[in-house]
Amino acid sequence: MNAPQTVSVLGATGSIGVNTLDVLARHPARFSVYALSAARNVDKLFEQCRAFRPRYAVMVDEAAARALRGRVEEAGLATEVLAGPRALVEVASHPEVDTVVAAIVGAAGLPSALAAAHAGKRILLANKETLVVAGSIFMEAVHRGGATLLPVDSEHNAIFQALPRDFAGDLAAVGVRSLWLTASGGPFRTAAKETMARATPEQACAHPNWVMGRKISVDSATMMNKGLEVIEAHWLFNARADQIRVLVHPQSVVHSLVEYRDGSVLAQLGTPDMRTPIAYALGFPERIAAGVDGLDLFRQGLSFEAPDLERFPCLRLAYRALESGGAAAAVLNAANEEAVDAFLARRCGFGDIAATIETVLDRVAQLGAASLEELLDADRAARAAAREFLDRLAR
Repeated sequence: MNAPQTVSVLGATGSIGVNTLDVLARHPARFSVYALSAARNVDKLFEQCRAFRPRYAVMVDEAAARALRGRVEEAGLATEVLAGPRALVEVASHPEVDTVVAAIVGAAGLPSALAAAHAGKRILLANKETLVVAGSIFMEAVHRGGATLLPVDSEHNAIFQALPRDFAGDLAAVGVRSLWLTASGGPFRTAAKETMARATPEQACAHPNWVMGRKISVDSATMMNKGLEVIEAHWLFNARADQIRVLVHPQSVVHSLVEYRDGSVLAQLGTPDMRTPIAYALGFPERIAAGVDGLDLFRQGLSFEAPDLERFPCLRLAYRALESGGAAAAVLNAANEEAVDAFLARRCGFGDIAATIETVLDRVAQLGAASLEELLDADRAARAAAREFLDRLAR
C-alpha cells in the first residue's frame, strides 16, 4: 500500500478548507494532514488540530498564534504552532509536503501559492487572486517548478473535467471553440437596479445555492466572482478573452461547459457542493468518494440566460481588465477587495462597489506588471486610490 499523501491546507477554517477536511476525513489511509493554517480563527483551528493532528498549525496573526499555542499545549497535542506569512511559505514548500490546498482568500494567499509552485507541489488552487493578480508569474513558476496545478473552483474544475485528459494548453489542438463559465446570477439575478442599490450586506450574502464566505458571497452578488473566474480561465486554459463566455444558470447544476468545433458541448453536472471538485482534484486522476448526494435529474429543471452587463457592471470591468493586460487585473482585484470590505462594514452602498472599481481602473491600471514587485506596487496603489474614493463617498 502506498504511503498516505501529505497535505497542507492553507485557509483551513474557510469554506473550502472545511470542505477539504471533510473529504480528507473520508480517506484516512490515503491522506495525512501535514499543516493547517488560518488568519485568526483560533477556536476553529484548534478543533481542526484536535481532529487531524497536523505537524504544524500556522496562524497569520501573532496574537492568535500565541492563543492557539496555549490551547494546543494544554490539550497535549504534538502540533507545533507557527506564526506569520513566512510560516505559510514554509508549510507550502516543505519537502515532506505532497499536496497544497491554496484556499486563503485574497491577495494574502499569493506568496504561499507561489512557494508551492516553485517547490513543484501538487497544487489544488482555490485562491482566485493568485491567477488574477499574478497569472503570468504564477504559471511560469508552475512550469519551471514542475508543479501540478488542479483547479478547485467548481467552474474551472468542470472545464478541466470536460477537456481531453491530454490537454496541454493548446485549445485549438484539441478542437475547442469556447469555454462557458456558468453563473447562478446570485441573490439579485432578477432584482431591479434600484433594489440592488439599496441592498444590505445580509441580502448580498444570502446566496440561493452555495454556502460561501461573506467576501465571495458579495462577489457572487455583483458577479465580480464570475469576472475573476474569466481572468483565471485565461491563465488556466490559455484562452483568449473572446473564447471565454459567461452563461447565467440559476440552478447551479451545470458547473461549466466546453464547446468544440464539431458542435459538441460537454458539460459537467452535479449537486452544488464544493466537495465534488475538491474530491476530484484530491484524487486525480482517480475519482474518490466526496460524501455528496447524487443528482436527481428527474426533478431538476435546467435553464440558461445571458448576463445583464448593465445591472452587473463588475463582469464588464473584469473583461476590460483582462483585455487591457499589464497590471489591470491586479488593480481590479485590489479595488474590489477594498470596496467589498467597505460595503460589508456599511461604509458604502452595493452600487458603489462597481463605481469604485471603475474609478480606480481609470486612474492606475496603466502601471507596470513585469515583476511581482511591480504587481504588488500596483495592488498598493489601487488600494490607496480605492480608499480615497470611498472616503469621498462617505463624506
